Formats: sequence, C-alpha cells, structure tokens
Amino acid sequence: MPVQASAVGRTMGESLEGVSARRTMAYAAGIDASDACYLDDLRPGGVVAPPAFCVAIEWPIVNGALFQQQIGISVEESWAGIHVQQESHFHRLIRPGDQLRTIGTITQIRPTSAGALVVNRLDTTDARTGAPVVTSWFTRIFLKLEVAGEAQTLEEPPVAREGKGLTVPAQARVTLPISKTRAHVYTECAGIWNPIHTERVVARGNALPDIVLHGTCTWAMAGQELIRRFAGGDPGGLCRLAGRFHGMVIPGEDVHLEYAHDAAFPRILQFAVYNARRELAIASGMAQFA
Repeated sequence: MPVQASAVGRTMGESLEGVSARRTMAYAAGIDASDACYLDDLRPGGVVAPPAFCVAIEWPIVNGALFQQQIGISVEESWAGIHVQQESHFHRLIRPGDQLRTIGTITQIRPTSAGALVVNRLDTTDARTGAPVVTSWFTRIFLKLEVAGEAQTLEEPPVAREGKGLTVPAQARVTLPISKTRAHVYTECAGIWNPIHTERVVARGNALPDIVLHGTCTWAMAGQELIRRFAGGDPGGLCRLAGRFHGMVIPGEDVHLEYAHDAAFPRILQFAVYNARRELAIASGMAQFA
C-alpha cells in the first residue's frame, strides 16, 4: 500500500511512561555504558539515564499502530521501514522516578528513489510540569513503497552539517568493540525489536548479508565515547546528538569512530563512524556540548 502524504500534520499518538532504575540501567548495559552514573544506584543522587535512552521512550510511538494507520500501511509493510536519521536535543537528563509524556507528529512525507521518506517529531516532556526533556526527529524510508499524493512538509528536521565524513582533519580514531551478541542484548535492553537485527532468516530474506546492528545502538555508543572524552564523562554536558545511518554494522565486526572540532563552531564536534569495511556507518555526525 502507498504511504499517504495527507498524513502530514497528524498525531502519531501519545505515551505516558514512568522511568525506573531497572530500565535505565538495562539500557546503559545495552550500549556498554559502564560508568558509575548509569549503574551505581548507591551513589549520591542515584543513577541517570544515558542521553540516548530517549529512543527507548520514543519507540512505542514510532512503532505504534496509530502511526501505521495514519500513513496507511500494514504491520508487515512497517518492517520495511529503515531508520536513516536520528536527531535528538537534550533539555535535561532523564532520571528514575520521572513521569514522561511523549507526543509524536508526522512532519514530512515525500518520495525518494529508495521509497517513501517519513519524518516524525517526538516531543518528550515532564508529565508533572510540562517542561521539555527531549526533542527528537526520527527519519526513516519505507523501502519500495510509493507515496500517494503530493509531497508534504510541516517541518524540516534541523539542518545537518555538510559532508558525510569529517570536513576538518580528524583529531583521533577510536575503535568501538561490537560483540557478536550486541544486537540481541541491545534489542532486549532498549525494548526496540525488529527481526532484521536478531534473526538471520529474516535478515537474509530481506537481502541483507546478516543481521545488522540497530543504527541507534551505534549512534548511542558513539555518543557515549564523545561524552567521556569531551564532557569528562558527565552526560549532562551533551545537548545534541545527530547522525545519518548510512551503512551496515554486522555484529562481531568492530566499528571506528573519528571526531574533530571545527574552529568555527567550538561547542560542536563533528564525528563519523566507519564499519569494518571502511564504509560510513554513521554520516554527518554532530555532537553539541554545553
């Protein structure tokens, strides 16, 4: 079935979720974030969630039945959706005990050569006060699906930086180990499931060489490494994390993170992640620090 362009501007639904230490610590384990601030619940002030934990809160909305109904696709067709870009702005850290409200809006639908591109905006707020917590833009392409009607845009995602790789010389290259079980662990710890990430029969049936790691896992692991190096390990120092999911990461094959400061933008770090075949896995990466 074609994706209905008339769905732009419609809500994707709303979720209200309580945050537990068990859930934030599990997510931290899923991205190999072993810092005390994520896992030591005896530390003064307790634990906090890694910034990228927001994707676990957003998943019930972007994978929800209402969203599928709004754009006019079936559950089976929804599995053809490839997450191609994530942009998250962090207004404050998420902590156990939080009550979070997330509202999703469809902001853009347009055809591409690969399929129907759909952009969603996710606004997560403190359910008690209404104060913003995280604002994200989630972009995916539904492979081989056409768009019914004229392309529609309510809001564009924030402008990504120019260049897929770094536009200035790299300051360093860091290896991020990806275990053979990383996709399975991340699936269960994040609560984000798509069978192409864990079941070879499904992955191979969709013309993939093997199961592939979630783009948000690679994105989160890169963000954690940058937090350690440029915010002294303090996750509250990260304001924005963005990247385009460009190439496949096969579990069991390590990836390599490259990063650099651009003198023109001292608070913004450019980064790129390459897979084991030296292909860009995350392109146009940006991390902004307070």
